[in-house]
Formats: sequence, C-alpha cells, structure tokens
Amino acid sequence: MRKSVCIAMKTLYLIFLLIISNIIYSQNTVGTLSNNNESFNGLTLFSPSNSTETYLINNCGEVVRQWTSTFEPGASVYLLENGTLLRTGKIPNSNITFGGVGGKIELFDWDNNLIWEYTYSSNLVSQHHDIFPLPNGNILMLAATTMTQAEAIQAGRNPSLLSQNKLFNEQILELEPVGTNQANIVWEWNIKDHLVQNFDTTKDNFGVIGDNPELLNVNFLNNNNPEANWLHINSIQYNQDLDQIILSSRRLSEIYIIDHSTTTMEAASHSGGTYGKGGDFLYRWGNPIAYDKGSSTEQTLFFQHYPHWIQNELTDAGKIMVFNNGNSRGYSSVDIISPPQTSPGVYTYNNTTGFGPTSAEWIYEDPMPTNFFSAILSSGQRLPNGNTLICDGDSGYFFEITPNNEIVWEYVNPDTASGILTQGDMPSSNNVFRALKLSYDYPAFTGRNLTAGNPIELNPDLSNCTLLSIQDFETKKTEVYPNPTNGMVYIQSTSSVDKIEVYDALGKLVASKLLTNQINFESMSTGIYIMKIYSNKNIINKRVIKQ
Repeated sequence: MRKSVCIAMKTLYLIFLLIISNIIYSQNTVGTLSNNNESFNGLTLFSPSNSTETYLINNCGEVVRQWTSTFEPGASVYLLENGTLLRTGKIPNSNITFGGVGGKIELFDWDNNLIWEYTYSSNLVSQHHDIFPLPNGNILMLAATTMTQAEAIQAGRNPSLLSQNKLFNEQILELEPVGTNQANIVWEWNIKDHLVQNFDTTKDNFGVIGDNPELLNVNFLNNNNPEANWLHINSIQYNQDLDQIILSSRRLSEIYIIDHSTTTMEAASHSGGTYGKGGDFLYRWGNPIAYDKGSSTEQTLFFQHYPHWIQNELTDAGKIMVFNNGNSRGYSSVDIISPPQTSPGVYTYNNTTGFGPTSAEWIYEDPMPTNFFSAILSSGQRLPNGNTLICDGDSGYFFEITPNNEIVWEYVNPDTASGILTQGDMPSSNNVFRALKLSYDYPAFTGRNLTAGNPIELNPDLSNCTLLSIQDFETKKTEVYPNPTNGMVYIQSTSSVDKIEVYDALGKLVASKLLTNQINFESMSTGIYIMKIYSNKNIINKRVIKQ
C-alpha cells in the first residue's frame, strides 16, 4: 500500500514538474527541460532500457554520437578512453529470467562498427546487469550461474528456501578479448566459495554467522521471497589504486568489497592476495543484520544501485557514492560513505557493531522525500565542477544538482518502448539503467568531431537552452604546477581564483586561502592531496602529490 501511495505521489510530482516546465521552458516534456550556467558542460552517455540505441548528448540534448545495436542493453554501457563503446546486450534466456539479464557483451568503434562481441548465455549461465573495463584492456563481467537443488543443500541452504529447486551463484569473470568473438578467462570469483550457514552441521560452510562477517549467510533473505535469484547483484565497479571490486546486492540491501589481486585459486579460498583474505569480503555495508550485527533498525541501504568509488581529483574522491533506491521506506536518496580504514583498502571492523560508518556522511534527498523515488535502476555521479548528476532510472529523468542542491540541468529520455516521443508527449516506459556525464577533455574526444546533430525527440524546442561552446570551455582550463611538489604550488588559469582549499587523503581540510593563485605545501606531510579551486562559481579539483 505504501509503495502504491509513493508511486501515485511521484506521478503527481512529475506531472507538476512537467506543468512548470511547460510554463518556463516552452512546453518541453522530454529532452532538455532546463540548463543554466552552473551546470557542468559535458556530454552525457546513456542507453535506454527499451531501445537498441546508445546516445551521447550535450546539455541541450543534441546528439553528438549515436551507436546502434541489434540488442537492447543488458544493462550497462561505457565509453572507453580510446573512443570505443563497450556495452551489454540482452538475449533471450528462458531459464534465467530476472530483470537485468543480458548474456552478451559488444564493442563498437567510434564510427558504430561492431568490432568484438562475446556471448555468455546458456541454460545454466548468463551475464547480467554490469561489466567494467579494466585499465589493462580486460573486462570484468558479472554473471549468474546455476546451482542445482542438491548443490545448494550441500552448501547449507535450508531446503524450504528453494522455491525454484535451484539457486543462482553470482560470478565475476575477467575476460581478455580475443579476435572478433572470443575471450580468454584470466580470473574468476564465485560467491558460492564464500558462504556460511548455521542451519545444518552435516553440510558445508557450517559456522557462527556473527563470527564470520567476511562470509555470506546462505539462508539470509532480508524478508524477500526464497527465489533462485536471492542476491540480485546489480553493479560491479573497480578501484585501480586499491585493486578492489565493489558489488551491490539489491535483494539483501548490502554492498561488498573484494580483493582483485588474487589468483583464481586464491579467489576461491580464504587467504592470499594483497589483503590476505583470498576472495572473502574485505568490507560490507548497508544491512548489518545480514551478518548478525545489530537489528533491522540499523539498515542504511534499501535495494540500492551503482555503488562506486568517487574518482580521484573530484570532490569526496575515494569515498563511495551509491544510489539508495529506498523501496521499503518510500523515497530515494544519493548517499556517500567513507569506510573507516587503518590503511588504504584495509577496513576497520568492530566485533560488536560490525563495519562502519553507522550512517552516510552526505545524503541528497528531495525536500519532500517522497517526490524523489525510483524503485529500480538509477545512479549518481560526482562531476568535476563539484555538481552531482543523478539518474532517476524508472522515469528516464536526469538532473544535476550543485553543492547547494540547486537543480541546474534536467533531461527526460525521449526514447521509449513505444518509439521516439514528440516534444509535448507525456513520457512513459523510458527507463534508463544509468547515465554518465563526461568532460569535453575526456581522452575519447581528442581529435574527434563533436559537432552536435538534432535532439532525439521529434519537433524539438531548444529556444530556452544555451550551451557553452567547446572553445569557451577549453579557455577555462586550469592547471597547477609544479606537481609533484616540495613546496609552493601555483595555479594557472584564465579566470580569477576566489578561494583555494586543500584536503588530505582522509578528506580533512588542511589549508585554505582566499584570492590567491598559489599555496604552500612545504609544511604538509608526504602524500596525496586534493586541491579544490573556486573560480567564477565553478569548483575545480586537482590532485597534488607532496614529495
């Protein structure tokens, strides 16, 4: 009942939003609804869930690049630094049918030529939801594999919790692309190797749940139905600095971090790798009752999507941002957490309370929380100017907020299950899994023709959208030097500098200066710092190494 009320309230809110947009933005109901000079001037990549198209658009919704596949996404898409599009594809699978099932990975060049594809789909396995491009050119792939009823029971699953007579194991494969349609599997991890249960002493994995937070309780359902798809991992992301992987379990409302530095043999064990724990969890967060710590009142995540480490040089770099869908509470938020660590990648654990923190340190939610609610899909992304891009996935609605939570860019996906909408149409079935905004200086765009074409929607109206030209954008580039440094750091910029702030690796403010283009690092300890430069209402983040 509560969910129905929330959906109804959200529908009324969207209608109100569109009415306001009609008044202010020339009847726009799809495409760009608003764009002001505090938005980040970049190109947004997205692939509508019910379409075979992938789009790269500017802030006015004009298409800069478009790729066409034979398959709808299943479900993520990435633009690589060399200009290649990496995407998932959805192919039929009658045995693995939950939302997000894909089965195929594709690579297209900048000119929309298919240059590689790989199918991982059968009666027993399927790629689903997410992939991730590694710096070495390999690809991490998230997949479901099938455990038979006998295998699940032997692993300690309570037979009464096997309503479909099977159980899905979640698997990560690292693929090395070969030729046009093959791949070498160079690394593998499976959740079935990292289980614990206190149900049957005669079966595998028996132990005390609360004494084994690094393992997953094979019988914990988080009040969900006992389906084969008991975990529903919906995201996989990677941290190169730590060589760690973060996963998101929608159904258990938890995120997990594992070590990628292991061998495949170590990844199936409880020891080895940089952090000494093999493939066990290094960290988990969101629902401590899942490992017998605390109670349900201490749950902080609710059916979340897209947990990821915020990139270096951005505000809150190194912290974890997650879209907290909030199904059981009736509203969504975007949260940032900073896991307590004794050293980089080594997470603090309290025997009584479990993994910290007790709550997020930054949360965006609507002033009227139930006005912002996406039950499925969705993402958040920190941008170079300090803004945050949010994808409200089940409405195909993207919006960008400033650090003061002012909405400065809005866009509604016009590519729907029933076709491309005309400006003025009311959108529906226009879901988007994730939206990512890329800077014009992203390496994929170097030397490329970024001339914009028409918007996606038919009969577009751009009369109220102004766009900073690429040339204007480039003149606003800011550089810092020398870097690395032993002392003074100087700022070279065509714009005046209003303020400089310097933060250490833990996010603590260690220095601040007004109206200057230089700051002294001499007294600071050796390490990595984030310099935040305020200039003409923009915030630019630079990473500085103190030697």
